[in-house]
Amino acid sequence: MRRRTFGATGWSVSELALGTMMFGAMGNPDHSDAARIINRALDAGINFVDTADVYSGGESEVIVGEAIAGRRDEVVLATKFGLPMGEDPNSGGASRRWIVRAVEDSLRRLGTDRIDLYQLHRYDWSTDLSETLTALDDLIRAGKVLAVGASTFSAEKIVEAQWAAQLAATHRFLSEQPMYSLLGRVPERAVFPVARQYDMGVLTYSPLHGGWLSGRPRPETSHRAASRSALYDPESDAGRRRAEAVAGLQNVAADAGLTLPQLAIAFVTSHPAVTSAIIGPRTQEQLDGLLTAADVELSAETLDRIDAIVAPGTEVNDDSYNAKPPALVDPARRRR
Repeated sequence: MRRRTFGATGWSVSELALGTMMFGAMGNPDHSDAARIINRALDAGINFVDTADVYSGGESEVIVGEAIAGRRDEVVLATKFGLPMGEDPNSGGASRRWIVRAVEDSLRRLGTDRIDLYQLHRYDWSTDLSETLTALDDLIRAGKVLAVGASTFSAEKIVEAQWAAQLAATHRFLSEQPMYSLLGRVPERAVFPVARQYDMGVLTYSPLHGGWLSGRPRPETSHRAASRSALYDPESDAGRRRAEAVAGLQNVAADAGLTLPQLAIAFVTSHPAVTSAIIGPRTQEQLDGLLTAADVELSAETLDRIDAIVAPGTEVNDDSYNAKPPALVDPARRRR
């Protein structure tokens, strides 16, 4: 497994990271089986494990903690906070009040005394960044967290966060976790260049684009599909456009002697801004299949053919990148 330096942290991390969203009630509820998958990934050379407090209501963190208990020092352990953990409107977000509680809950579930990378799951439009950064800075100074990062921040919010940290004299975000795939190349426009400018580690998620690039005839459903049924319906206009792109990409993969998942993962890791790509298997079989992409290198010709199907910085349908601000999503913010 190839290694790369994770931005300014100086950490050496594997090119593939293990995502654990599918461990627990959301996917594989068998703790013993999930532990075997995690340890198989570690044995294969993966040393970067990413989870979140919201995955299966904290169960994923419990599973990860149980699985790595005897190998904690081998693992660069990342988790996330910020998405709602209950009906209480204060059980989420990026306020100091919630951060203080959320980190203790995650540490307990993970069975560890420190979190290597603590990431804000989504930008919190209700909380001043200086409050968030000051609270996270206190966690770093206390040794509970070693570095902090963000997920699905737009380029302008990445810059804002860097300046806010400088003005408040706090530790800054050292990483960004965007959605990035063959079908969703929006981060190439500005997120990647900005992340490189600030020497940030980039940990991408969803290289198979919600199952569209899994190589199966139809995309697998996910917890996101309910709110975007047209996107996942191959008979819709959006679905047909995406299916046409997938068919073209399947031809590219076949001509390169690769499976579609291998092409998809190798494409993500081929971008110079990307440090690691998260793979999220539910079963041992899925993990073993995804691991075969670890040593794949794409030729310039293959990358050019991909560009002809999905142009750099674009996506097939402008409906999957979920960093859209309330100003666009909430009608009350854009109408008198």
